[in-house]
Amino acid sequence: MEKLLNKNESILAVKNLRVSYHTYAGEVQSVRGISFEVDRGEVLAIVGESGCGKSVTARAIMALIQGPQGEIKKDSEIFYNGEDVLAYDKKKIREFRGGECAMIFQDALTSLNPTMKVGNQIIENLVAHRNMDKKAAKEEAIRILESVGIPNAEKRVDQYPHEFSGGMRQRVMIAIAVACNPKILIADEPTTALDVTIQAQILELINELKDKLNTAVILITHDFGVVAGMADKIAVMYAGQIIEKGEKREIFYNPKHPYTWALLNSVPKLGWKGKQLLETIKGTPPDLIAPPEGCAFAARCKYCMNICLTEEPKEYSFGDIHKAKCWLYSEEIPEEILEEIKEERRNG
Repeated sequence: MEKLLNKNESILAVKNLRVSYHTYAGEVQSVRGISFEVDRGEVLAIVGESGCGKSVTARAIMALIQGPQGEIKKDSEIFYNGEDVLAYDKKKIREFRGGECAMIFQDALTSLNPTMKVGNQIIENLVAHRNMDKKAAKEEAIRILESVGIPNAEKRVDQYPHEFSGGMRQRVMIAIAVACNPKILIADEPTTALDVTIQAQILELINELKDKLNTAVILITHDFGVVAGMADKIAVMYAGQIIEKGEKREIFYNPKHPYTWALLNSVPKLGWKGKQLLETIKGTPPDLIAPPEGCAFAARCKYCMNICLTEEPKEYSFGDIHKAKCWLYSEEIPEEILEEIKEERRNG
């Protein structure tokens, strides 16, 4: 299945991805026409509030959206090495899922099978995707557990998930994900519910594995601290859409969308003395059963204009890959208004 790619060629391209869930209350439009690319050896961080569609996007890439409730719309496209993932038959999907693309799920305790020894959960991956016999697979499982920092791996390979701490279970999840040397690794909130020191160890481990295997990483998070330490590119999601994307430096130092401004302003600054108040984003995200006609962020945006309420904004470009969907950058907006906003942000 694999084709040879240069390091900086796109290994994954998502185009106009739309995902809906059919519920008793109506059709929930979880992902609404997003597009992005990930290069080999690159880290793309997808950032946004809970419920914005980050995890649904990851599951769509892994072909884990199940009908009849879940539906990937027909005009959606997901290309891996130039091949259409959504056109794969069952055999190719099994080869892709786990072999070519793997996922570290958000909660290791609920994602690991509590009735299986952790070694067997790695072994079944090795047998299925690397055609190993069980004896060789067990030896390889021990080596992988050692590589992700689990001590006494010869003993722990025969233990159950409940015998591991939270940080160690997360390492087991990573071991399962990287067992077959995937070309794409999706990390869905990999440090949730872990203390700060363990978070740092897990992120360092993912970085080391990425460099060693030249794996593309999609990091799903709401933590800008995690993003700052790992990402090459950032996509900011809101209400099922990517409202801004670009290189890390562009997003941190020259953000364009009011939602990105608000997210960055809600992060504590290093020089604060403890008296400053964190900025909050008033209101709540829109109901995706009936998304608004205009900009999804309009109801919560302090710079909202009439057009924001009635028409969805176009995507404006600020460089090769830096783009944002906001009417503030329309040619019809007077330059002095933008200058006032910049001055307000500098003083804010």
